[in-house]
This record gives sequence, C-alpha cells and structure tokens, in this order.
Amino acid sequence: MVRPAPSGAAETQPLLPLDIDPEEEVDQDGCFPPHNVHDLCPANPHAHLPVYTTIHRIRKDVIQAIDDPYGIEQLRDPRMNISVVRPLVDKLYELNDVSIVYCLLVNRVKFQREQQTSHLQSVCATRALLCELLASRILRRFNEDNPGAQGLLLLAHILVGAFDPFQNAPAEVLEQSSHDLSWAGQQRMGNKRKIPALEMAIISESKLFLSSSACQKVVNAIYEGRVVYTPTSFLNILPDHYKQKPVSLYNPRKAPLFNQYRLIVPRTRNLLDVCQFIILLALFLAVMTDRDPSKFGILELVFIIFTIGFLLDIFATILEHGWDVYTQNLWSFLDATFAAIFGVYLVLRIHGWRVGSLEPAQQAMDVLAMGAPVLVPRLAFNLMSENMLFVSLRAMMRDFTILTVLAVWCFAGFLLSMVWLADGDHTPITISKWMLWVWFGLDGTGIQRSVEFHWLLGPMLMVAFAFLGNTLFLTILVSMLSTTFATIVANANAEIQFRRAVLTLEGVKSDAIFSYQPPFNILALLILLPLKFVLTPRWFHKINVAAVRTLNAPFLLIIGIVERRILWPKPRRFRNAEELPKPPGVRSRPWDFSRGFSMHGDIQAVFDTEPPQSVEDEIANDDDLNHPTLEDEYVRQFGRDVEGERRKKTAPKDRRDSVAPFAGLPQRLRDLISPESEDENTEDVKNRLEALEKSTLRIEGLLGRLCADLDDGLGKRERDSDEEGNGYVEPSTLSDFDTTGTGETND
Repeated sequence: MVRPAPSGAAETQPLLPLDIDPEEEVDQDGCFPPHNVHDLCPANPHAHLPVYTTIHRIRKDVIQAIDDPYGIEQLRDPRMNISVVRPLVDKLYELNDVSIVYCLLVNRVKFQREQQTSHLQSVCATRALLCELLASRILRRFNEDNPGAQGLLLLAHILVGAFDPFQNAPAEVLEQSSHDLSWAGQQRMGNKRKIPALEMAIISESKLFLSSSACQKVVNAIYEGRVVYTPTSFLNILPDHYKQKPVSLYNPRKAPLFNQYRLIVPRTRNLLDVCQFIILLALFLAVMTDRDPSKFGILELVFIIFTIGFLLDIFATILEHGWDVYTQNLWSFLDATFAAIFGVYLVLRIHGWRVGSLEPAQQAMDVLAMGAPVLVPRLAFNLMSENMLFVSLRAMMRDFTILTVLAVWCFAGFLLSMVWLADGDHTPITISKWMLWVWFGLDGTGIQRSVEFHWLLGPMLMVAFAFLGNTLFLTILVSMLSTTFATIVANANAEIQFRRAVLTLEGVKSDAIFSYQPPFNILALLILLPLKFVLTPRWFHKINVAAVRTLNAPFLLIIGIVERRILWPKPRRFRNAEELPKPPGVRSRPWDFSRGFSMHGDIQAVFDTEPPQSVEDEIANDDDLNHPTLEDEYVRQFGRDVEGERRKKTAPKDRRDSVAPFAGLPQRLRDLISPESEDENTEDVKNRLEALEKSTLRIEGLLGRLCADLDDGLGKRERDSDEEGNGYVEPSTLSDFDTTGTGETND
C-alpha cells in the first residue's frame, strides 16, 4: 500500500487491494486485476491525476533548487542530498501520485532540449540530471513501500501506464495546444497522445533511472510476460483495438491454452525474431550460392517474398514506437542498410526482367552481394546483444561516421583546388582515388604525380592534405573512439540495462500485423486491411483472432505448454531434497560442462536446492546457538544501552534516520545533551559540567589580565629606552616572559 499523505491532507485509499491473491483472482484471460468479459476498454484508473499541473510544479521546484552546474556525483553528495534532493523527494512522494515519475522524465526531456538552445547549457544539464535522480529515488520508495505482487503491479502502472501531458489541463490550455501542435501531434489525440514513463526514459536516455533495481524489476517482468498491457502507438498498419488490455499480472495456468496475446511478449517475440532472421540469412546464402542473372527461380522468389515480409515487420516497428526509439536498438542501422540494399536490388531486378536485359539483372545480383557484410554480423548482434563489444561498436560507429562526414566536407576544398589546377588532365575520380590512398597511408602516387597539377602548388596541396588527413585526422579519430569506448566500459551495467529496456519496450506490440509471422503478414495486409473498412470492429476482431490462432497454432501450443510446465510450474509439496525445485538461473543444462565434468560441481549443487523443513528445524533448535556469547556478556556488564544499540542494528534501517538529531550517539550522551532529561545521575553530571564551564571562564579572565599587564610592561621599557637615546630594544625571550608572568601571578 502506498504511504498515505501527511497529516492535514485528505485520506487516500490504497491504490491496490490487499485482500486479493493475484495468483487466484484472475479473469478469463488469466489477468489480474480481473475485468468483465464485456468490459472491452476498461476505464483509466488514473484519469483524475493532475498531470499538467504536476509537470509545471516540478519544473518550478527544479528551477528554484538548481542555479549552478553540478555533476551527478555532486548531486549525490551528502550535503546536496540533505539540502536539495531529499526534500524534493519527500515533497513529491507525499503527493501519492503515480504520474510523478512520468512528469519528472517529461521535465528531463524539456531541460535537455533547452540545453541545446539556452545560454545556460550546464545549468540545464544539471536540472535534467536532477529530474532523473528524483525519478529514480521516488521509484525506489514506491518499490520499498509496496512489496510483493501488488507492488509489482503498482510499479508497472507507474512505468508503462501511459499518461497524457495535457491531462486535466485548463480548457484554454487545451484549446491553445490544439492550434500549436503540428500535423503529427494532431494525429496523436486521446489515447494515442499518451506515452508511458518507460518510453520517456528511453527517449531521454535516462540510463541511471533505467539501471535502477526497481525499474529493472518491471522491465524483467514485462520481458518475461508476467506483466501484460496494450501499449499506445503512433501509427498502426493493421489496427485492432476492439479490446484493450490494461496493465495486469498474468497467470498462464488460468489463461486459455491458445492465447494469441502471448505472441507479442518480448521474450517470445525476441525468439521469433531470431528464428525469422536465421531463415532470411539461410535464404540469402542459398540465393547467392546459386545466383544466375539469366534465370529467376523459385528460391529467389521465396527469398524476395520473405524479405518483403521481414522489412514490413521492421517498418511496422518504426511506426509503432517512432524512429527515436527504434534507432536506440543495436542492430537498427544494419536493418536500415539492408533495406536500402534490397530496395536497389529489387528495382534493378524488376527493370532487367521488364526490358529483358542481363546487364541490369547482373547489377542487381552484384548489389545484393553487398548485403553479406550486413546480414552476417547482424546475427551476432541478436545472439550477443549484451556483449560490450557490440554495445560499444554501435556508439563508436556513430562517432566514426560523424567525424568522417565532417572530414570529407572539409577536405573537399583540396579536391576542388587540384581539379582546377589539373585543368582537365586528370578526372575528379582519379584525383579522389589518389587522395583516398594518401589519407589511409596506402600509396604515395598522389604525392608523386602532384607536380602534374602545378610544379609548386600541386605538391604543397597534396603534402598539406597528407599532414592534415593522415596524421591529424587519424589522431583525432583514435582519441575520440578511445574516449567513447572508455566511457561505455565505465558505465557497462547502465548501458546493458538501457539496451535491455529498449528491447523490452519494442517487444510489446499493439498492431495486429505483428501477430502474423513473415511472410503471412503480407497476406494479412492484403486481405484483412480491406476488410477493416467493411466489417464492424467486433467482427473484424473475431476474424483476426481466428486467423492468428489458425496460422500460429503450433507456436501457441508450444508457448502454452512451456509457460505452464517450465516457466510457471504449479507449486507442490516435496518430500525429499531431491524433489525440491531449483531456482531460476541455476537449472542444470545439458551443455553445462562445469558441473558434469568438474570435480567441484557438488559445491554449486549443494546450494541449488533449499534445505527441507527437518533441516531448518534442526538448525533453529541447535543448542550451540543458545549458549552465552561474548556479545551477551558485554550486554550483561554494560547494561541496557548496548542492548538498545544491538536491537537498533538488527532493526530495519530507514534512510530518514540519517537526519535525526544525535542519531549516532549512545543513550547516555544523548541524555546529557538533551535538555529534557531529568535523571539524577544526569543532573549531577550537568552540575559538574556547569562548574567546569565557570572555572574555564575564570581562567580565561586571568589569562586576559596577564596579557594586558605584559603589554603595559613592554611599552614602559620601550619608552625608557627612547629617553636614554639608545633607540634599541632588546628582544624579549621566552624565559623573560615566563619569569615576568610568574612574578606577576604570584603577587
């Protein structure tokens, strides 16, 4: 249950019921909380939240709190934590609002965009960091205060429950926003304009937030299919929104065996995508092995049809979540490159077939051969997406591309100068080839033949280009790539969790086209899309579900059996230790040679199962644990204060205890310092402290008089010396000071 608001505010009802078992109280689809069969689009439980007001409240608080630039480590400093971060966390958390995290991430996006245009770039970056840090802290508090399945459902509502930024805004604001929005924004009205907090975190690249344990708890649950929902989308190719699934917990033992919604679970979807790509790669290799431009065989036709279905799935993914989310994927640039290559190949192949010429057909096969450097490593990206080599390779390729484009742009002036100096003796292609060889240090032909441009200016241009391109450019390139790789490795865990969140968000689909595997999605597009404009939504939904279950019957059967038998096994009682289930992640696998062929495999095996109840009882009743220990003897000698400290150590800690007065002091010292204590021993010690303070004041007075007398004595000696005309005063020594001071004190 969410912590209620502070005193003075109206009492709030629990966001989730506590007397319902999520494992048992489910609906006909195996989802909790249950909803009626005829409840096609359940009402939004958070429609009353003032999202628009909260967004601007947070923006005002963050701007007032941050006026100077800080780094993430400085924001985590204890002083900043106590003075800035924690008060904001307490203030926002006490609102008891599940849209707080979403509003914080919306403000983070706003501050990031202001960072690019405002003169206060560093301050805006700090404000964006603060929004991310606040969102992470508040989500952690929700996780700590709401354990169990109910808490998981609440966290899912926070992260994937979509919100409208103009929710409950004033009427004049809504009217003004409808005129200011672009065409794309006007198309995203109602539910389409709602965006979940998880997507906002990906767009803003909030890697600190996404790598938090509370966020990964929800991401893993969505990836495994324990949390299900119908996401919002920008555009759908084959929309079927007759039924909307709210954010729910899923129990496969209560769901139908042929559940078509399990095809869009991210884990299942990822496995199907890998299988589809393996089929595509096999067809590509088969076509290129038996390539013959003069013949158009069945194998090539199958390859073309399957590839079109594969690219249709990619295009629908881009429309589902937008280009910004899609490009965060590791293999997005590989898919985009292969799509361009296949498009050129298909155009040339159709043109050659139309004109009956072999030359365009041969060019088409040559272009298709360029897809091998893209398709072969793409499989490695799929299978090892969390490998640091591939995670860093994507970012390094981006930096390399940007720097190369800038270098080509800058060095184009050298090419123009040499072309004009050559005056038609050498073509621009030949000069570009010579420059490219010099750039990569492969050949010095360009330098040797530069005198053909001009006896003086030609060698000067080519040598200058060699220095700038081969030496300076490559040095900058290596430095940039080294810095990028070091940054990614330093934040390896956050990078991996960020990619996992992107893969999970992309895996949850709402478009019905994703329920059809390539190339059946082409048939669905050609047949069902026209029916969409003829049938009612109810009948279109019925036909769509029937088609999906028929075409994917083997997959649905396998998914249903695996989820019931392996992923969600039914709980049962066990008699012996050998019958106990093994926890996830340590199940013995046939290819796990570290146990079967290792003499130390039993060390890991002994922890694979929980001990039976008899062993637990024996451990609990062990007499050795009840014998007096050194700690007990220490408590017996030094009394109740030590016992209280021991209980304090074993009690659950609260982060709010760190700001309590005298939190780390023993009880006796706290009693001495506290003015409310009335103990007799404490009163005696206080009287002694007061007497000691009075004695200290008297000593300070004596020392003051002593110093004043010394100053008077030194001044008198200086005047006597001046009267004698000497002009020189013998410096006082430490012995003189001690003698004078002692004598005056004795008097």
